[in-house]
Amino acid sequence: MVATANIQYAWTLFVPEIQSTFGWDRASIQIAFTIFVLVQTWLTPIEGYFIDKYGPRAMVAFGAVFMGLSWVVNSQATSLMGFYLGAAVGGVGVGCIYATCINNALKWFPDRRGLAVGLTAGGYGMGSAATILPIAAMIQSSGFQSTFLFFGVLQGVLAFVAAMFLRSPKTGEVKVSEKLAQSRRDYTLTEAMRTKLFWLMFFMFICVVTGGMMAVAQLGVIAQDLGVKNYSVNLYFFTMAALPLALMLDRIMNGISRPLFGWISDNIGREKTMVIAFTLEGFGIVALGYFGHNPYAFLILSGVVFLAWGEVYSLFSALAGDAFGTKHIGKIYGVLYCAKGIGALFVPVGNLLMEATGTWSTVLYTVACMDLLAAFLAVVALRPILKQHVAYSSALKAKETEEMSGKPALA
Repeated sequence: MVATANIQYAWTLFVPEIQSTFGWDRASIQIAFTIFVLVQTWLTPIEGYFIDKYGPRAMVAFGAVFMGLSWVVNSQATSLMGFYLGAAVGGVGVGCIYATCINNALKWFPDRRGLAVGLTAGGYGMGSAATILPIAAMIQSSGFQSTFLFFGVLQGVLAFVAAMFLRSPKTGEVKVSEKLAQSRRDYTLTEAMRTKLFWLMFFMFICVVTGGMMAVAQLGVIAQDLGVKNYSVNLYFFTMAALPLALMLDRIMNGISRPLFGWISDNIGREKTMVIAFTLEGFGIVALGYFGHNPYAFLILSGVVFLAWGEVYSLFSALAGDAFGTKHIGKIYGVLYCAKGIGALFVPVGNLLMEATGTWSTVLYTVACMDLLAAFLAVVALRPILKQHVAYSSALKAKETEEMSGKPALA
């Protein structure tokens, strides 16, 4: 997961260099990012099928090859279509690795599902923190093509080696948690998609992920338009430009948020944790639009946004495992994860909206409202629907057990 992080999170460093080299407009270049996310997310249900069939080792090894190849393609691209192709190849590779690792964490640790998934996803969120500065430095010294090539090969090799150490739990090796509200029944994908709970989670996922996706793809552009990109921030013991420092801090905050909020959700419940995180993100985005011209405020507030956004990948996956079981979770969470692909469609729209209004505030305030809507739904809709779903699942499981055994099941 660490090795795959740069494919998404370091992209913002390359956009200005690609634009200055080829002269293409920003929105056209960012379509590559949208293609990457769409391929990564919308193929996840298919990848879930192959995870169940071939296991985690083969899937991650396959994804590592495609993930490394994507940046090799980018290093040779001289047209927009070349970058679009590289983005699609990267989407396949990262999708295979991400879906497999999350799937495995859900299966291995049912009693600490939020923390386990959060730590796993944290590798993806925090993974680029250590490489942001080397990548930025190599772009300046050797050009973005050489940087794509070197880091593409390096990341692909690391992920391929890591794949050799993965396996799924065997039958009876793990037990369902007695502490958390979890379904004792394994739902199929079709059954899950027939529930109100699934589609409520899907809609909330879209609302929250949109703001974070826009920040990930556009942070460098937002910093440039707010006039803080190259501002030297003096932190007494070192001085650094605002943008690379913000990117490094944001990756750290993004990585911390996933296990942190996952652990919190294991103790106070997924719904309450969602209210806290989504509200924090909404107000953080509003503040970023209002105070972002100050480089120190830009650093702090972008960190707050990433802290509150990163947890979506631990909370929704853990909740899906709680609600629908883990036997078919690869396919179920694969479809749920497509919400990220829908959110990615708004990334180029954000550029167009900014150009039409002349300010990022319009964009940021819009996505903040979506975050606050998701927080509201977590209280008034998700909590009661989840309670009803778990109760119904228990009754349905008891009925199915009774039918199979031919005698009444124990309560």
